[in-house]
Amino acid sequence: MKSFSYDASPARIVFGRGTIDTIAEEVRRLGRSRVMVLASRRLNAVAAAVTASLGDMVVARFDGAVMHTPIEVTTAALKLAESHHVDVVVAIGGGSATGLSKALALRAGFDQIIVPTTYAGSEATPVLGETENGRKTTRSSPHIKPETVVYDVDLTRDLPLGTTVTSAVNAMAHAVEALYSAESNPITDSMAIEVISGIARALPSIVDDPKNLEERAELLQSAWLAGTCLGTVGMGIHHKVCHTLGGSFGLPHAPTHTVVLPHAMAFYASAVPEVMSRIATALGVSDAATGVFDLVTACGGPTSLRELGMRHDQIEKAVELATSAAYPNPREITAAGLNELLDNAWSGRRPAIG
Repeated sequence: MKSFSYDASPARIVFGRGTIDTIAEEVRRLGRSRVMVLASRRLNAVAAAVTASLGDMVVARFDGAVMHTPIEVTTAALKLAESHHVDVVVAIGGGSATGLSKALALRAGFDQIIVPTTYAGSEATPVLGETENGRKTTRSSPHIKPETVVYDVDLTRDLPLGTTVTSAVNAMAHAVEALYSAESNPITDSMAIEVISGIARALPSIVDDPKNLEERAELLQSAWLAGTCLGTVGMGIHHKVCHTLGGSFGLPHAPTHTVVLPHAMAFYASAVPEVMSRIATALGVSDAATGVFDLVTACGGPTSLRELGMRHDQIEKAVELATSAAYPNPREITAAGLNELLDNAWSGRRPAIG
C-alpha cells in the first residue's frame, strides 16, 4: 500500500463553445471592474471581441508576452497595470500569455481569468516558470493559480496543425511525468491515464480533419486534466531538461517537450516498468516510449533537437545546467545518463524498445 496526500487546489472552470461571451460575467463574479487584457497581436481579433464585451471595464491592453516569461517583460507589463490600477487580468492565448498573467498575479495579487487557445495546460497549475539572465527557474504558490479558466473550443478551431501537435504532446508530458512522480496518487494517476489515452485518440483524428471540434474538445479537456495533474504532483527530469533547453538555449517550449518526451520515458523505463506498461496500454501499443515517438512522427511533429536549432556542442552545457540542482526522480540522474538522453533527442533516434 502506498501512502499519499492530495490537495486539489480547485479553480472555477467554464468549458464549452462560445464561452468567451461569459468573460464579463466572470469579471463581475470576482467583484472586479478594472481589466487588463493580455493577448498577442496574432489574437487581435479575439482580444478585440473580448474587449468589446467588457466595455469600459477594460483599462489596459498588453501584447508583449513571449515564451519562457522573461523578467523584463513582466516588469514592463506590471508597470502598465499599476499605472491603470488594474484589479484583474484576462489572459488570452497559450503558455506565454498564461505565464505572464501568473507572474503579474504573484507580484501584485491580481485576480486572473485565463482563456487558453492552445493545449499548454499551464492555466491549471500553481507553477510559474520565469527566465532571468539565461536561466529558467520555477516556483509554486497558491497565489499563482488563476481564479477562473474559460475554455472555448471555438478558439482552437484555427490553431495551426504544427502547434496543435506539439501543444498536445506537451500536455501528454505533464500526465506522463505525474505517473512516476514521488507524489503520485490514485486520483492524479486516473486523470493522467485518461489524458494519455484521450490525446492518443484525438490527435491523429485532428491531423486528418483539423476542424473536428469534437476531437479538439477532447484535446482541450485533456490539457486541463494534464495541467491539473502537474499542479498536484512534482516535476521530474523531463521538465528540468526542457526548462533548461528553453531558458538557456532559447528553444521553443512545446516543440522541445515533444522531442524530449519519448527519450525521457526511455530513460526511466527500467526504473518504473509498471508505469510504462500502463502508459503503453493507454496508447494502445506494446512499448510506451516508442509509442509516443511513433505518434509524434505519424502526426508530423518534430523528433530532434537539431531541427529545433540546438547545436550538438551545447549538450555538455545543458547537462551541466540540468544537473546543477537535485530533482526527485525514480532513477538516479548522472551526467553520463543525461548526456545519452540528450544525444538521442538531438539526433532524433527512435528509442530502443524496452
